[in-house]
Amino acid sequence: MLPGTEDISCLEALAPGAPVGIVGVPPLAVMTALEKSGATIYDLDESIVKRDMEETILYLPRVYCAILRTVVMNSFHLDLQAIIIDVGPGKCDCALHVATILTDRLPIPVLKTRNIDATAYGTPLCKAKLALPDKIARICKSIQNTSDHVQLPACRATAGFWGVPPRDFSLLALFPETTHVYGWTRCMENKTPADLELESHFNPTLPTVFFAQTFCAKTALAKHLASRHPHSLFLDNDITAGSSTRAKIQAFLELSGVYDASC
Repeated sequence: MLPGTEDISCLEALAPGAPVGIVGVPPLAVMTALEKSGATIYDLDESIVKRDMEETILYLPRVYCAILRTVVMNSFHLDLQAIIIDVGPGKCDCALHVATILTDRLPIPVLKTRNIDATAYGTPLCKAKLALPDKIARICKSIQNTSDHVQLPACRATAGFWGVPPRDFSLLALFPETTHVYGWTRCMENKTPADLELESHFNPTLPTVFFAQTFCAKTALAKHLASRHPHSLFLDNDITAGSSTRAKIQAFLELSGVYDASC
């Protein structure tokens, strides 16, 4: 059995293509087992099921972050055969409580794991010239692949985005293609979600938005690091990015003189 992980031998009995949900970034060994099983992987952190989020108040209080409420929504409405959820320092304590609720409510295995992997895969996407929504979508998708990253040239950055992938990717569209990505999203691509040193890294020369979902524990770190950065905007957002949130980002970037730079 993997250290910090419940018995995943049940995955061996899955038929090829069986739908399995993941929450957070499971350890590389778990993802390797899923690859070998031929499972179809659903990232339950992403907004897959399009239903009213108010349904989740049957199971979670409204003060839980939108990502974990999305996890619950997806888990109840997708026809899954197993769920693997990271409940360690690479995710959050709230994920542990969500795992408890799902275990009690669902007739499928809900396997808890704690990802403390330390092998660095690198962060080429975080530094590449790509539209930020596409860049972060690719980073999220990359956790499902255990092969080495494709190496991409790093661009000359003009802005920084620090934080977690937002539930509402529309707020990312306001950033230039020459935005470098920091925070837990960079830890995702590096496949080391519990690496606090990497998560805390930022570039003090770049105008940077420090972002976390409203009610997420990472808002504390985002606010703290923003206070140490000489040119920053601290921002939290709940389910969808309203006009006020977008206006704050747009004004910050415009007043910072942010522009696209060539690689």
